[in-house]
Amino acid sequence: MVAELFVSLNKQYFLTQINKPMKYNSIFPRQLKSLLFFASLIIVLQSCKEEKEDEENETSAKTEKPEYFNLRPETEKMFGYSHAVKIGNDIKISGAVSMDSAGNPTAVGEMAQQMKNCYADLDKVLKHYGYSFDDVIVENVFTTNMPKFLEVSGYRNEIYKKQFPTGSWLGVKELALPGFMIEIELEAHKDK
Repeated sequence: MVAELFVSLNKQYFLTQINKPMKYNSIFPRQLKSLLFFASLIIVLQSCKEEKEDEENETSAKTEKPEYFNLRPETEKMFGYSHAVKIGNDIKISGAVSMDSAGNPTAVGEMAQQMKNCYADLDKVLKHYGYSFDDVIVENVFTTNMPKFLEVSGYRNEIYKKQFPTGSWLGVKELALPGFMIEIELEAHKDK
């Protein structure tokens, strides 16, 4: 609105100056005024365009609704979490552990198999949204036995073929249930 008023006033001024009789000495100042008018017009129009783009970005961010996904609905309801949520092009995936459909630990005492089970579940979640491990940007690993994890961490080379995501490896005292040795959470992003 302010930009439109500014443009209108400058246009009126410009038109009144153009219609005045021209003297030899006033040519340069008139040309300078015209140049200044058009320069200010360009600046105002660019500013309006940027404001409109900012408004459109804010609107699209406000209208994107979270899309939740439950891999094991009954188990996730029992423990009180959703396995993943997608907003826009970003997915946040809760920590995957090695469990059966009833929520009981599997492969107890076997770090390598528990890790493979975690990645198998994470793969299902990513595929649900049309993503792959190539789209993962953050991976956080929680383990109750860091030395064992380090022994088998080379398996990640089979998962991340394009590049490794950022993330952290954290040694913890315990996970949600006895028997869980590893939990892996992810964040993924895909360009539009």
